[in-house]
This record gives sequence, structure tokens and C-alpha cells, in this order.
Amino acid sequence: MCGIAGIITKNARNYNHEIQNMTDAIAHRGPDSAHHEFYENAALGHRRLSIIDLSENGKQPMFSNTQKECIVLNGEIYGYQSIKKQHAEYPYRGGSDTEVILAMYQRKKENLIHDLPGMFAFALWDENKQQLFCARDRFGEKPLYYTTGKNGEFIFASEIKAILASGLANTEINHDALSHYLQYGYVSTYQSIYKNIHSLPPAHQLIWKDGTIEVSRYYSLPKKDRQISLSDAKEEFVYLLKNAVEKQLIADVEVGSFLSGGLDSSSIVAMVNEFLPNQTTISFGYDHEDSELKYAREIAEKYRTKHVEIHEKKEDLVSGILKITPFLDEPFADTSTLPQFEICKAARKNLTVVLSGDVGDELFGGYNFYKVENELKKHFSYQNIIAQFGLKLYQNLKQTSYISQKNIQYSSILDFHQNDVRNFFNENERRQLGINENYSQPYSFTADENSLNDIMRTDLEKYVPGNMLVKSDRMAMANSLEVRTPFLDIDFAEFCIQLPDQLKINSEQDKIILRESMNSYWTETIRNRCKQGFGLGIENWFEEKNLMKFSDDHLKNKDQKIFKYIDFHETQKFLNKDRKHWNLLQLALWAEKI
Repeated sequence: MCGIAGIITKNARNYNHEIQNMTDAIAHRGPDSAHHEFYENAALGHRRLSIIDLSENGKQPMFSNTQKECIVLNGEIYGYQSIKKQHAEYPYRGGSDTEVILAMYQRKKENLIHDLPGMFAFALWDENKQQLFCARDRFGEKPLYYTTGKNGEFIFASEIKAILASGLANTEINHDALSHYLQYGYVSTYQSIYKNIHSLPPAHQLIWKDGTIEVSRYYSLPKKDRQISLSDAKEEFVYLLKNAVEKQLIADVEVGSFLSGGLDSSSIVAMVNEFLPNQTTISFGYDHEDSELKYAREIAEKYRTKHVEIHEKKEDLVSGILKITPFLDEPFADTSTLPQFEICKAARKNLTVVLSGDVGDELFGGYNFYKVENELKKHFSYQNIIAQFGLKLYQNLKQTSYISQKNIQYSSILDFHQNDVRNFFNENERRQLGINENYSQPYSFTADENSLNDIMRTDLEKYVPGNMLVKSDRMAMANSLEVRTPFLDIDFAEFCIQLPDQLKINSEQDKIILRESMNSYWTETIRNRCKQGFGLGIENWFEEKNLMKFSDDHLKNKDQKIFKYIDFHETQKFLNKDRKHWNLLQLALWAEKI
């Protein structure tokens, strides 16, 4: 895992100071070494976290054998050994997965992207074409930002802070992105918080040539569900997951696993055991009766792992917030960011690479609100009855634990999902705060408004890259740790996406395909577990006096920078020790830095 940066401009060697500042700003992404290379019109920079090919042959920026191409890569190309064999004509100098992309480019040019697996963000300069080719992986595991500088330079980097460190960027605030943050607690993966700094979206490529930027989608999620029996699906599920885990265990350093004791992480640990006995597992727990540590211990004992536990230190809440703030270049309101930082910090003491069970809920149907939406589907199929007999009568006849006056006011389960689930501030509340913009993210498909699978596809294109993978990448990289996500292996993920929703969730059960496929790999206690959140509720956090004082300092002082963007007096109405309060506090912390 690494950090990349570059400046495309005439007389690029004159930008040595700027490219140095950019890579210095992301030193945490690659503490092992820093390198820079220059063409007449291109400056490329790289920070290295050594994982594959630890020799000098693996260093970046990496030139091709002809010296006419040069690449900087952040990420891992899984299964690169087999790709290397397919391009055996290339004169490889080392064992790096990065060099495989150069070999692919010489044969396929930009079309290589359709055959490139893994998690990645890369930029490849073609000296003959005077062209920069960039791409980001299909699900958005690795970030890439870009802008046009004050003098027309094209500037890119793994993180926004590196672009800002160049001193060449325009930093006008993007009010569409601010509105999206207030609504959802994160900035859309199609935007950045700055109007003129852009995020290259997942599954997109970018070509810069002659000052023109062309961005296009190269991959879309599979749109149709498969027809498959549960017995056949179970067999294929286990086969594909084993393959995914095996590919992601390739490294020249030890690979460990996060273990929460939930169904997803327990499944990853079980699969790793097939290939790597005596693996290291790491768990994080809160010291209260609902702690997940006891479940993680069961799996660790079953597979005889070298198990490490990290316990929460409640007295360090504010200092914990201050530790993570420098690594978040945009406002970000996910409360599990704090424990994520701590578990990554603990893991890095012994490991450089860790496997994670992230994204299982979106692939297998694990969230409680999916169960609500599954029941709401039945409600919306009765809309003709509502029209004929009236809503009040229908409510008396059709009342379940999932149907409420609130959620049947939506027009569909997609409407409910987009405007109720995970939302912080609704449109009226954002207007009260002085934000009138609304931003609607594009998707690679047109969703059926009452398809549960399409809602999961929506989460895979919106919430996963915008929130979950941002949290994973930034907190891991803050500690110079690489986190890999086997569930996002392209073959396994596509298989799960296309499974009919009845193999994922019904009125009685969630994650059906996972439970049916993996139950023999778990302990009895794990088999019977329901989903549990990562940590205490935010209301408990605000009971801490030091956090309330911290909040008052940032949100009850009208001179704070946050009030350049939202209304001070209206803000006071939302300081109720809840999720909205937390959202505003994180916005204030971000605003303080700019």
C-alpha cells in the first residue's frame, strides 16, 4: 500500500519542491521510502509501504523496460502472478505486481483496465503519447483525487491533503458536497468538499492529454439477478470465497485478520485457516457487557490463532478524536472511525497487512433496515388496496412490527432507503441551517424502486465507497497498515450481487447464504448471533464531560469557522447529544483546519 502524487505540466522539473511537499503530506501512506521521477512534462511521486517485492526492483515511480512509460500505483493486483504468465514476452526486472500493469499497457494500452483485478488507484504517464492514464478500482477501495492548478497544471494524489500541499489548488467550498455530508454524514465518492478538487469515482478511468480531461466509466455492477438453488449457491459461495482469500494472502510480509466475532470476520478467519494455520487475529472491544470480545475469543480458540485484544480507553475520547482528525481531509461522521483507528494502530505493531470482513452486510443482506425494507415491499404491493379502501383502514388491517405511520409515507422502499436510512439532516433541516443545495449521486444502473437487491447495489455504489472504504483506507493508512477486503474480490462480489434476494434475507433470517454456507465453520454461539454495532451509542459518548466541553468550544462560539457555512443560531437547536450533534461537531473540526 502506498501514496501517489503527480503534476503534469510543461517544465515539470521546475516543480520539484511542489512534488516533494505532496509526497511529504502523505508520508503515513508509505513510510518505507519516497521517490520522484521526472519527464519534461510530467513529475511523478510515490511513498512506499513495502509488501510485495521488498527489493529496489519494486520501488516506484516505476519505468517500463523502454523508459517511455512510468507508473505510480497505490494498491494490490490480486492474482498478478497468473497475469504475469499471460504477458511473458515482457522483460520483467522484479517480482512486483506494479510491473505487470506496465506489461499489460504495452500490449493493450488503456484496454488493460478491463482485465485488471484487485484494489488500486494508479497513474501511468506515456511519454510517446504525452498522455496520462489514471484508473480507480471497481468498488473504490483506493482513493484518487485531481484538480487543475492555478497555472493550468494537472495535479493528482491519493489524498486531498497532498493536493493542498502543492500550493497550486483552488480551495473554494463545494456546497453540494456540504449538503450531502449533512444529510448522510460523508461526502459522495463522486465529489470532494472542495469545488475544484475532484474525486475519480470507483470503476472510472481518466485520460489527460493536451490539457483535456476525459473521465469515463469502465465497469458497472451486474444488473440482473441469477436463478440458482440454495444448494448450488452454497457450493459456489464457498469455492469463490476460498479463492478470494487465497489470492489476498499473497505478500512478502505476514498477513493477519481482523476478528470482531461477527459472522463476516469469523468467516474470513475460517477461510484463512485453510491456507495459513496459526494466523494472527486482532479484536477491539468496549469494556461493557455487550462487548464482542467473548465471541472473537471463541473463533480464535477454534482456529488456534495468535490472538490480540485491544480494549477501549474511555477517558481518551477527545484525544482520540484529535488523533484521527488530521487524517480526514473532509468532514466525516462515522462514529466507528475512532475504534477503527485504534485497532489499526494495534495491528501495525506486529503486522503490515490485515484482512477485513467489511462489506458482508451489503452483499448478503445483513442490516436490520434491509429486513424492514423486505417487509415494506409487501406493504407497497398493497397500494391499490390503499387507494381503494383508504390509508387509515389499511393501517388497521395490516399492522406489523415493521410498518409504521412514518415509513409508509414513502413512495417505495428505495425512497425509504434514500431518505430515512442513515440520514442525519433532512431537506428542511438543512435549509434551516442555511444549506439549500441538494445533490443526487449518479449510478451505473436504474434501480427498481421495490427491489431489495437494487437497494444493496445502491449501497455498494454509494455508502460503501463514500463511507465504509474511506474509513478503512484513511484509518489504516494513518497507521501505515494495508487492509484487504476479500468480500470485494470481483468474482466473489459479482456472484453475491446477482444472488436472488430470497437467498439473502426473509422475514425470519438475514444473511441466509452466508449462514447456510459457513455455519459448519463457526461455533454454536456465533451461528446464533445477530448483527451488533461497533461500540457504544453516541448518546453515551456525550455523557462524558470532556466531550461536552469540547463540543461547546466548537459549536457554541459564533466565531468558529464552521459558521461561515451554516447558521449559528439554527445550529444551537440541533445540539441534543445525538447523531445530528455528532455530525455538526465533525463538520466544525474539519472547518477549523481550513
